[in-house]
Amino acid sequence: MFKTHLGAMEDTKSEAYLRPETAQGIFVNFRNVIDATSRKLPFGIAQIGKAFRNEVTAGNFTFRMREFEQMEIEYFTKPEDSEECHQRWIQDRLNWYYNLGMRQENLRLRKHGDDELAHYAKGCSDIEYNFPFGWSELEGVANRTDFDLKQHSQFSGKDLQYQDKITNERFFPYVIEPSGGVDRAILAFLVDAYHEEVVNDATRVVLRLSKQLAPTKVAVLPLLKKNGDLVALAKNIKKDLQQRFSTVYDDTAAIGKLYRRQDEVGTFFCVTVDVDSLTDHHVTVRERDTMSQQRIPVDNLKAYLTEKLAN
Repeated sequence: MFKTHLGAMEDTKSEAYLRPETAQGIFVNFRNVIDATSRKLPFGIAQIGKAFRNEVTAGNFTFRMREFEQMEIEYFTKPEDSEECHQRWIQDRLNWYYNLGMRQENLRLRKHGDDELAHYAKGCSDIEYNFPFGWSELEGVANRTDFDLKQHSQFSGKDLQYQDKITNERFFPYVIEPSGGVDRAILAFLVDAYHEEVVNDATRVVLRLSKQLAPTKVAVLPLLKKNGDLVALAKNIKKDLQQRFSTVYDDTAAIGKLYRRQDEVGTFFCVTVDVDSLTDHHVTVRERDTMSQQRIPVDNLKAYLTEKLAN
């Protein structure tokens, strides 16, 4: 655990330890959740927050740090259903990465051997990504059995057993735990999306993030920044679109350079407002990955983008 001190004096009385995982707070609050919500098994509690590890050597950019963002789910189930739930969660977590656009060839499952398993675990599989520095863990999905609730119950003196309201049976639920690092996931998505290609004898860098992850969905780009009417139209379009999409406006360079800027940050669509837009009320919509362009009526623009950006 990461040892530190609270207050101005560094002595044994001020010693404190930062949490190595977010999970234990969930187990401590298990009884509160049961009493407040009357949940029936199976159910899960999710948490995201800071965790700390006393790494001897931090490295590989954001991959291994002493302070990191962790996301965990503790999924409580009947002991006899735990193996089925474990396998389902492994597949669900894999599908989460696939559905957000990560390439399947860059992901793999690695099942822990008996010599790797924590003493309390019945099984664990890591989801690994093929980073530039090699295959490394994104998250683990473990069957922690009933160890945690039993331990907290024993040392706190609080009864953390679950009571089935139909059979009145009392028992400690088993726990399936998907646990991953947010920083690692972000790094993997960025690495997976980064792409270079040659277009017109020049290298185009494009960040092919999925529609869900792309931080900016639409960029509005006026072709001539010195044309007041054209700029006014472009800014009105931007103002209208930003009510539904994350939208930016840029007129600080030639259109080709503006396109490249948006490609590099993963913006899905560029809307170009040109001189003809003032008379025919159409704009050019350019798609990021294919670079294909289409003239769209301004009045239909929001509906068009909504359909294209639908998950």
